[in-house]
Amino acid sequence: MPETAREIHLLRYPDGVPTPDDFSIVDVPVLKPLDGEVLVENTWMSVDPYMRGRMSPRKSYVPPFSLNAALEGHAIGRVISSRDPRFTEGDLVTSMTGWRSHALLERDYLHSLPDAPDIPAQAFLGPLGMPGMTAWIGLNKIAQCQPGETVFVSAAAGAVGSVVCQLAKAKGCRVIGSTGDPEKADWLKNTIGIDAVINYRDTSDLSAALADAAPNGVDVYYENVGGAHLEAALDNININGRIAVCGMISVYNNREKATGPRNLFRLTAQRARMEGFIVTDHWATYPEFVREGIELVRSGALTWRETVYEGLEKAPDAFIGLFDGKNTGKMLVKLAE
Repeated sequence: MPETAREIHLLRYPDGVPTPDDFSIVDVPVLKPLDGEVLVENTWMSVDPYMRGRMSPRKSYVPPFSLNAALEGHAIGRVISSRDPRFTEGDLVTSMTGWRSHALLERDYLHSLPDAPDIPAQAFLGPLGMPGMTAWIGLNKIAQCQPGETVFVSAAAGAVGSVVCQLAKAKGCRVIGSTGDPEKADWLKNTIGIDAVINYRDTSDLSAALADAAPNGVDVYYENVGGAHLEAALDNININGRIAVCGMISVYNNREKATGPRNLFRLTAQRARMEGFIVTDHWATYPEFVREGIELVRSGALTWRETVYEGLEKAPDAFIGLFDGKNTGKMLVKLAE
């Protein structure tokens, strides 16, 4: 058992886009587990856009990160010592103790990975983890997507968006995705197999580009970006259309308040519905999602890509890279073999 572990601490709340200087790496002692405790060596950790909201000292649906303390996030690890009969050495587990090499936890804060040894463990941080669950809840429970509908997905090559695209295709929907990168566009079109891709960096009129891709309008918009994407979706939303608001990454680092969409009245004119959601409110349905997700993976209907940074010290760079679009699919940090 190691004597010391490493953690990433937040030194200050970022002003605008986070920088490496906002973080520090701290060595801490590793304590032996007492009765009912489990010591885990983390092997993979996730960085996600929602974490930016926790790096601001403002009221939100989840408390901000504490300064000069280890950050938190989803992680997969291996049990290396246990004083709890439910866990034995070598077990693979998930927890919310990312941003650190080791974690000492009580059993209620650990969950065993689903029994799927044919699927890479880190997939349970991506398409079969919180991002995949977010995609599934937003598409099915919030937007109530039906077979044959037209679905528009912003940030379609991201960890959530790419799963939304594939879940919608599995339903027989026409799927349109947006991205700002030609290589990502190629992956969406030729590997995932969506029906149309809009490179928003190559168009001066996103609404017109969406109208060309969806001549019969949009029934469901899965919102990950905000700003011009939301306005374009509203311009093209069908009567009784639905907008599932997962996130709005375009405004996360704004120093000033973002302006609202100029065409919000389209919700009234089209009798459309826009609803925000937090995936943790729906976590009781995770077993249902993961059963469906594993079947889709095994059938080849759900695939994914990962962007991997190696080493805990690279975690801040991986996180910051989310806001520069440096990830295709899930952004991960590999901590150990």
